[in-house]
Amino acid sequence: MRILIAGGRGFLGRRLSQSLLEDGHEVWVLTRRSLTEGEAESGLRHLLWDGRSCDEWAEAINEMDAVVNLSGESIGRWPWSAHQKQRLRDSRLQPGKALVEAIRRARKRPAVFLQVSGVNHYGTQGEEASEATPPGDDFLARLTCDWEASTQPVEELGLRRVVARLAVVLAASGGMLPRLALPVRLGLGGPIGSGRQAMPWIHEADAVGAMRFLIENPAARGPFNLVAPHRITNAEFLRLLARALRRPFWLPVPSFLLRLTLGEMSVLVLEGRPVWPKRLLELGYHFRFERLEEALQAIYPRR
Repeated sequence: MRILIAGGRGFLGRRLSQSLLEDGHEVWVLTRRSLTEGEAESGLRHLLWDGRSCDEWAEAINEMDAVVNLSGESIGRWPWSAHQKQRLRDSRLQPGKALVEAIRRARKRPAVFLQVSGVNHYGTQGEEASEATPPGDDFLARLTCDWEASTQPVEELGLRRVVARLAVVLAASGGMLPRLALPVRLGLGGPIGSGRQAMPWIHEADAVGAMRFLIENPAARGPFNLVAPHRITNAEFLRLLARALRRPFWLPVPSFLLRLTLGEMSVLVLEGRPVWPKRLLELGYHFRFERLEEALQAIYPRR
């Protein structure tokens, strides 16, 4: 397949690109800067864009079999000021609209479009959510709703569209895990707030594997929760992380302190809703890492 990835040089995009290249697929990334020598040598190809318009590269869509939209600034950048919230919206909605416009202009359109999103779609409180659960009403839930809606028009253009709602992706480098691991490594590990909040997660190998499964499976349409089936709380997560790093687990982090320092952004660690990968399992995806213990052992192998 020939695949175009917007956001293909980010944390998850690099991993997806590498996996596809290793299996002989032709991968193009939309990027604001030229490739490094190492990226070019890997076989990766690129098209320059500004993240807002498609005039310079729209013709390339005619040659693509699949399009993946991973564009979006990290929600973990502090603080969530009004300016930063607008940046989070613009970095998601503008690329989505540009991709839709390029596909609208195409003489030959791709067969499939994968739109990444997040399990924040369901809000941070409530019972276990499946793909049929209504969206939440907090900032992140509204952001993911608008993010998903930005590329919905490709369905009217005849494409099979898949929405991948990702949980926290675990990897040794990049993403949230190194931030969570730092205080644990320093001997300051402990539950955050009450510790009872759910913490949906997925290993990087399954995040990539599930996205590829959904791209390649013609029966996949609509939203899918990309989250490991092992339900776990924040306290359990951090206790297992401390065990994997062979460090103590003893120092709770008070909720008021995080609310004081992080403000509205504190919901990322103080609140969490359990999420179930119902449709992904029904479609036949097999997780490499179902349980957190196995995932952390793979990321932090004992020497």
